[in-house]
Amino acid sequence: MNRHLLVGLLLPLTLLAGCGKAADTAQQPAAKGPEVAVVNGKPISKSEFDLYVENVERQSKRQVAEAEKSQLLDQFISMRLAAEVAQQEGVDKDQKVQDQLALARLNVLVDSGLQKWLENNPVTDEELRPEYDAQVSQMPREYHARHILVDDQAKAEALTKQLKAGGDFAKLAEKNSKDPSGKNGGDLGWFTLESMVKPFSDAVAALQPGQMTEQPVQSQYGWHVIKLEESRATEAPPFEEVKDRVKMLVQRKKLQTYLEELRKNAQIEKKI
Repeated sequence: MNRHLLVGLLLPLTLLAGCGKAADTAQQPAAKGPEVAVVNGKPISKSEFDLYVENVERQSKRQVAEAEKSQLLDQFISMRLAAEVAQQEGVDKDQKVQDQLALARLNVLVDSGLQKWLENNPVTDEELRPEYDAQVSQMPREYHARHILVDDQAKAEALTKQLKAGGDFAKLAEKNSKDPSGKNGGDLGWFTLESMVKPFSDAVAALQPGQMTEQPVQSQYGWHVIKLEESRATEAPPFEEVKDRVKMLVQRKKLQTYLEELRKNAQIEKKI
């Protein structure tokens, strides 16, 4: 049985997407805590290097082995050296570079700030079930139908007359339909209206189980004679199975509300 995910549950939590830490690496403050290296008198702290390793793991989607960390440290040292030279050459004075650094800092602050806000305003179990129920109520209905697809209207009308006179839909579909489903008596199986072209889905939505179209329906594929066999509500996945995704959706909505409140209470003057 074809089971559909809840509507919108796969929406990414973009406001919490991880971003690489960017800053003026040539002017690092004195390292606090254990050090992993000292470059031209400037220490690299273990916490800073650990963050770099975490970013590599997130981007590569795999865990970095201990044996690889020495090579990553060499890469990080090269980055520090390259950044130091760039600053000595005045690269950081370029307006575009300054804007990029400011944007990177903004991203880090936003990411950390929103995560902290979620920690202080956690999603409760009482918020999850109503959201799950709301998503289930929006799930599309499924339809089981047959059709006969031909190239011209006259043939479709002739087939409609034969069916109204008692003709066997499956046999006529097998004999006349140009659609691959004709081999199965025109059976399309279960589908949602959104998966079909609009003229076809509109016609199906207007039928009751057991009914067929009074007149052939034209689409870009040709002329359809359609019979609706049955329809049903889409089976929803169990709550516990999608609980984590429901939580992400609720978090996303709470963040949107929080940001809307910030905008509402701020003095904003847009000039473009």
